[in-house]
Amino acid sequence: PVADIYDGGPGKDGIPAIHHPKFISADAADQNLLKAEDRVLGLVHQGKARAYAIKILNWHEIVNDRIGVITYCPLCGTGMVFATQVQGRKLTFGVSGLLYQSDMLLYDHQTESLWSQIKSEAVTGSLTGAHLKLLPSTHTNWESWKTAHPDTLVLSDETGYRRDYDRDPYQGYEASERLMFGVKAKSRKYHPKEIVIGIKLGNTFKAYPFSALDKVESPVKDVLGHTPLQIFYDRKSRTAVIRDEKNQLLPTVVGFWFAWYTFHPETLVYSVPPKN
Repeated sequence: PVADIYDGGPGKDGIPAIHHPKFISADAADQNLLKAEDRVLGLVHQGKARAYAIKILNWHEIVNDRIGVITYCPLCGTGMVFATQVQGRKLTFGVSGLLYQSDMLLYDHQTESLWSQIKSEAVTGSLTGAHLKLLPSTHTNWESWKTAHPDTLVLSDETGYRRDYDRDPYQGYEASERLMFGVKAKSRKYHPKEIVIGIKLGNTFKAYPFSALDKVESPVKDVLGHTPLQIFYDRKSRTAVIRDEKNQLLPTVVGFWFAWYTFHPETLVYSVPPKN
């Protein structure tokens, strides 16, 4: 509903998307940009790895890269990477400054349609109802990503904009129960900012809270629909990924519990099995 779209404050392109990203080596990132514990959104495309620092995404929210559009909503904690081809045409995206259910709305430059990040769907404009294809990505820390992918390229902080990327404009938000904008569906089952990894298979959704994964051995084996899954969780780096029975990384969403729940109130939720 259009009445549920809110102005987030900065205005259209007030948060500037990155359209011509530059990349540096892992060694250069170690020297000038990233500490071991810094969070990154990692992506492997055609065997080549790239990492996008959350502290840069906090200020830009969208990176239009050749291999996909990288999106991050600080209010929902959701980093999602999408293919840029939609209905046979290549789209590029900007930050609309508008929100739906506290989640960012992207707009595409080609049609000016608005797209809900978590729904991965156009919600206004000529492309209404079209879907973005979610690509597998990993929300982890720099040390873990670099260890797994030593040849990774890293998004440079030479973005063309003057920002203090070491300052977190959302400092304290993750620990607080407060939401900056209202949402329709709420659940008190977990802290609103509890981190979950969520997956959609067919019309079925399931969330795996990190607090539950903390209490069991990795990997967790599960079946969603008729699909066997393995949920891998590393406590040290607080990283979760989901793989199929062929060990293929599946597209997932890591973010805050409130955000996953408000978009998917019918979600299944993993809980620790009772001890015999």
